[in-house]
Amino acid sequence: MQRIESREAAGRGFTLVELLVVIAIVAVLVGLLLPAVQGAREAARKTACLSNLRQLALGMLNYELARRSFPPTDVAGGFSIQARLLPFMEETALAGMIDFRKTATSTTFNAQRPAAEFLTLFATPVPVFLCPSDPAPVVTRVTVVAGGPFDVAGLSYMVSVGSGSGATYDQRWPTDGVVHEKSAVRLSQVTDGASRTVLLSETVRSAGDDVSLSTGATPPFPWQKTLNGSTGVSSARQAVPGYAATGSPWSAAMVGGVIQNPDLAAIWPTIANPTWRGANTNTLRGRGSSWATTGAANTLTNGYITPNASIPDVIVHAAGFFGPRSHHRGGAAAAFGDGSVRLLSESIDPAVHRGLHSRNGGEAGGGER
Repeated sequence: MQRIESREAAGRGFTLVELLVVIAIVAVLVGLLLPAVQGAREAARKTACLSNLRQLALGMLNYELARRSFPPTDVAGGFSIQARLLPFMEETALAGMIDFRKTATSTTFNAQRPAAEFLTLFATPVPVFLCPSDPAPVVTRVTVVAGGPFDVAGLSYMVSVGSGSGATYDQRWPTDGVVHEKSAVRLSQVTDGASRTVLLSETVRSAGDDVSLSTGATPPFPWQKTLNGSTGVSSARQAVPGYAATGSPWSAAMVGGVIQNPDLAAIWPTIANPTWRGANTNTLRGRGSSWATTGAANTLTNGYITPNASIPDVIVHAAGFFGPRSHHRGGAAAAFGDGSVRLLSESIDPAVHRGLHSRNGGEAGGGER
């Protein structure tokens, strides 16, 4: 009797075949559910990103209401617009660490480091400044500047200096955007309409070290490094807005003595032995590498390049040619002058895109999604 009961008990267990079938079914279910879970997580990250941009846009509008103009971008070595927005975004504790009467960085432009009293500030991440979909490190240790390493916290959201068309990429002069150096643009001067004028857009943050590659070689897309396009361009301030070309490959874009409306698709692959800037760079010019200090690479953008373009962001001395970038599917987010936030499509027409970044071009609305 005992043997019969043992055989019956053994017969009630799983066979190896049955166990393998169950494992296979579980694997299939996990395979089906995983994309849905990942999609839900990305949707949540995208929502958080849009919320961050909206808060920044409202911070700019609150600043304009209180100070009667949008904040200007500072000269090299100064604090960023994003830093100036902190008191208007309920970040008063962090804002209290800043003395805007002082410079943000010390030493030369080509070997910048945070001023000693602002080391902690530079290293402090600000969650509202960061897109949660961007895998780049939030804090980067810079090791290539004399005086020892220091930390910088990154930035995902850039303030627009305008369309980038003509010579408006040169923020040292008045542009067609809402900010430039020493600007005092008021909301009433946004004559294209607040809902059709970009204030800010997101970017892909730089990561890693600077790298020097052979002509035509590139880092992996989606461009976690920016292309240094200063070869063949004079850094001298001209009598008119814009930078002057001194040789190939920028000479073909010279109009009225300065570079205007360059064909970047033709130019950027031919820049000889370029440097691609990451976040660990001696110039603090990695894209979005530091939220605290000003500069085109760190904190500014324009609408010259369409969202998530195959053309990289190109730095030209203290200016550049940029576009919105993201790790979201289909486009990149931008905040407008009425406080709204929209995803700009990767298929947007370049002329429409540049028009959305100008405040006074008289362009017809529409087509911005």
